[in-house]
Amino acid sequence: QVQLVESGGGSVQAGGSLRLSCAASGSIFRINVMGWYRQAPGKQRELVATITSGGSTNYADSVKGRFTISRDNAKNTAYLQMNSVKPEDTSVYFCYADGRAGALADYRTFEAWGQGTLVTVSS
Repeated sequence: QVQLVESGGGSVQAGGSLRLSCAASGSIFRINVMGWYRQAPGKQRELVATITSGGSTNYADSVKGRFTISRDNAKNTAYLQMNSVKPEDTSVYFCYADGRAGALADYRTFEAWGQGTLVTVSS
């Protein structure tokens, strides 16, 4: 069982910054991809950014140049630095991770989601 716990959400004014963190715990052997998704009221969940274990990143066009995803493999933690935020960035942000976990010599693939953290950007 792998658990993801997000932190760092809150309220911020447009143009400001916020940093989200996502810590993974459990019987983790390896985390391949960690990422952030968001879901605004009445809308579908959408990709924000992902990062592989090797550091390759992918961003939604709407956040390129403003948001930066990073990770600390030793701590099984991912971060999302959000700069120059806009009111349209207001959403619940969810952390995602996949990889292999379980008992020794019986590792299995996993996909996990955090419970979400609310980010509210006021104009």
